[in-house]
Amino acid sequence: MEDINFAVLGTGGIGRRALEYSTRKDGLTPVAACDRHGVAVDHDGLDVEELLAATEGNIASEARRASTESGEQGEPRTDGGAVAVKQSGERKGVAASVQADSTETPIDDIIAESEAIDAVLIALPNLEHDFIPRVADRFAEADYEGVLVDVLKRSRVIDMLDERTEAFEESGITFVCGAGATPGFLTGAAALAAQSFVEVEDVEIWWGVGLKSGYEDNRGTVREDIAHLDGYDIETARDLSDAEIEAIIEDHDGRIEFEDMEHADDVLLERAGICDAEDVTVGGILDVRSDEKPTTTTVSVTGRTFDGEVGTNTFQLDDATSMEANVNGPALGYLKAGVRRNRAGEYGVFGPADLMPGF
Repeated sequence: MEDINFAVLGTGGIGRRALEYSTRKDGLTPVAACDRHGVAVDHDGLDVEELLAATEGNIASEARRASTESGEQGEPRTDGGAVAVKQSGERKGVAASVQADSTETPIDDIIAESEAIDAVLIALPNLEHDFIPRVADRFAEADYEGVLVDVLKRSRVIDMLDERTEAFEESGITFVCGAGATPGFLTGAAALAAQSFVEVEDVEIWWGVGLKSGYEDNRGTVREDIAHLDGYDIETARDLSDAEIEAIIEDHDGRIEFEDMEHADDVLLERAGICDAEDVTVGGILDVRSDEKPTTTTVSVTGRTFDGEVGTNTFQLDDATSMEANVNGPALGYLKAGVRRNRAGEYGVFGPADLMPGF
């Protein structure tokens, strides 16, 4: 397989680790990265070590009451919520790198360079349901021919992407959705585990994540997860201040348990013909005060076998693997698979149960 030049939109926890891990993967060259303040482009390959060092440990937060429009700035509106802002000296975020330029139009700047970019990993917070689909619209409107990959979580976003299938096909876009850990790696594992059965009765996904670095260094992840708690949703979680987030964490003693989450694993397994969405349940435990996983991540698939018996196939992730590895390894693997499909002329929307990730 030929080398792949790719870009990363967003340099929070997921984006940063994707850049780092890509340097250990054969055939991947990161050539562009951006956040709300800056953009770095080098078609010969970014100096990832310098870029990460320039932005390491400089996450600050400020509450903004003025709304900013994501359509122009490339980030979700704040509408009174807390905004994570990367700062380093007089320059912020990616703009702190010697490879980067300050910009008010980061996504547009990446799109302007996209003719030489094979794939784009969208690692932006999805704190508006249609945010990632609208980002995809901008690439399609620019007639981008390549791969878009995201690690989104919400079930309802898949329908929004499917509605854009024709536009993606006309542009030449192969969109791989839900390509992280769950949905993503675990969705694919469930699809494989289902092969023993003639009928799947239920799929249970139970995950455990330990984040000793806490909310301060994992703002997008923690905020999106809190949106799944009873009494919260995407909109209310987006508008919470840092102090309110910290209070929720404190109320749960740093260990938050989630049940019956709205996770895209359900619709992704249904669209792949594995089972009905209503037969999939997702839950887990997030511990923001320990790097040790609070529970083992497990996928259990129960079904009726070819012999008429009822059985359960179980897949477990090793507790030693980090959340970052379980999200970014699959994301880069699905990015590779998406490029193979794209180069073969296959365009449209694909889920993690539709294709095997490349290694």
